[in-house]
Amino acid sequence: MYTLDQVRCFLAVAEELHFGRAAERLNMTQPPLSRQVQKLERAVGVPLLERDNRHVELTTAGTVFLEEARRLLTAADAAPALARKIAAGRAGVLRLGFTAASGFSLLGTLVQEITDFMPDVDLDLQELVTIEQIEAIRRGELDLALGRPPFDQESFDSRLLLSEDLVLAVPPGHALTRLDRPVTAADLREQPVVGHHPTKARYFYDMVVRYIAVEHGNVVHVVSQILTMCSLVAAGRGVAFVPESARLLGLPGVTFVELDVPHGVVELHAIWDRGSKNPALHEFLRYLHPSS
Repeated sequence: MYTLDQVRCFLAVAEELHFGRAAERLNMTQPPLSRQVQKLERAVGVPLLERDNRHVELTTAGTVFLEEARRLLTAADAAPALARKIAAGRAGVLRLGFTAASGFSLLGTLVQEITDFMPDVDLDLQELVTIEQIEAIRRGELDLALGRPPFDQESFDSRLLLSEDLVLAVPPGHALTRLDRPVTAADLREQPVVGHHPTKARYFYDMVVRYIAVEHGNVVHVVSQILTMCSLVAAGRGVAFVPESARLLGLPGVTFVELDVPHGVVELHAIWDRGSKNPALHEFLRYLHPSS
């Protein structure tokens, strides 16, 4: 096995093509420089230099090894600084999970903020429903989730990032768009509804059950993604309860009307494991909590 010192000695000789000048460059005498190069050649197993009393030349193997040596020394010289940046959370990887709905509401802004705040941190993005994100954090596969409550507050910490209204998606010109008031449960008795899946979209399913008494017989489709719900509304299959940020999808054939429910009930949280050891996560949390 060769050492970095031996590689540095070879690099100096290969670039100077003169042992004397290389020794001066390294602030050492010529005999120990020659010994270091010889040790390197023995470790590599082939001659890297051709030399006699008058000149020094690289062998074919030496020419190839020179390029690799430069890369090796660049990486070795950069490694301590990189280690310090990783320890400080300014480099490394941040694995971020997000729901499909957060993908068109908050994700773009948050990704840009992370990139601006920690430009040397690589982002690994994974689209998952909230329950899948929570399990991925438990398994150590995610660092940060963009998800919906509820979650285990003893194991996880969180920060509310967004609260928005729950609205009703309907086709343009629908009778409910002509009301001069928010839509109530009574207005929906005869309406076909595109409903939320009770497990894959549990957060929205529970919210609708809590605030709006929708008859089960009215539910004509059950899906888990907001984009799919809006697409079915545009196809005239029914009306759907969606977060107000669904307006950002800009889908033709869909309009949105106010519901008679409290404002800001749809919440999106940043969620993380209290015991996480990832410095990049802790650096970003300092950005989320600038006063802490």
